[in-house]
Amino acid sequence: MRKIPVFALTAIIRKLCIEACTELPFDVRHAIEEGIKKESNPVAKDTLCTLVENYEIAEREIVPICQDTGMACVFLEIGQDVHFTDGLLEDAVNEGVRQGYTEGYLRKSVVIDPIKRGNTGDNTPAMIYTTIVPGDQVKITVAPKGFGSENMSAIRMLKPAQGLQGIKDFILETVKKAGPNPCPPIVVGVGIGGTFDKCAYLAKKALLRPIDTHNENPYYADLEDEMLSLINELDIGPQGLGGITTALGVNIEVLPTHIAGLPVAVNINCHVTRHKTEVL
Repeated sequence: MRKIPVFALTAIIRKLCIEACTELPFDVRHAIEEGIKKESNPVAKDTLCTLVENYEIAEREIVPICQDTGMACVFLEIGQDVHFTDGLLEDAVNEGVRQGYTEGYLRKSVVIDPIKRGNTGDNTPAMIYTTIVPGDQVKITVAPKGFGSENMSAIRMLKPAQGLQGIKDFILETVKKAGPNPCPPIVVGVGIGGTFDKCAYLAKKALLRPIDTHNENPYYADLEDEMLSLINELDIGPQGLGGITTALGVNIEVLPTHIAGLPVAVNINCHVTRHKTEVL
């Protein structure tokens, strides 16, 4: 059994909050740069070039890539041989978010109550997702989620008879309705299966996977490629100004489900698809 003091998590999460908001992952930036090469629409090409310039300034000056520094979504893959000491895990995570958003001068966007509102003042609480895995390490991923894109996400409980075509139609319908609102080019996370809540979790978790990778199952890998092509034929384009770069990637994750159901969730992310990971 490996003992880990919870304050070790706090220090890492503080750092990851700042890094995630100021440094774009390589796979996303590379996809933008590839889009510049492929775009024939001059407005779309110029828009993508502006996005790259913005990324470079943010990383060089250590300032947020986007003014919406999001809700802090923290994914913890905890080895079953780990024992946390010296405090509560949830408190340690929230303290890391509090420090990161305060010391990194990141916008605090979380409200105390969904209806009565009232800013919490430190961007807590974090949205915490834990998974127990083999081993004695902890994999920590911080993924700030802006709500321009989160608001465009959707879930639908399809009937099994609607099948594959129903899934495709729902994904395309969600992206069409979103239009320019999520600041395209977007990354599309799709969860299929499980239950109502579990498929939404899958869709969000899918956004953590590098967009230059595929689902391990060739059937769903082909579906990812097909949906990316179909989405990029919609002519929404960068920032909704037209073009063939509406989406940078489509990541699909699946789980078994009930014989009577076909849950599908689509979690959209903007071109600032932020996440940073460290293993403790």
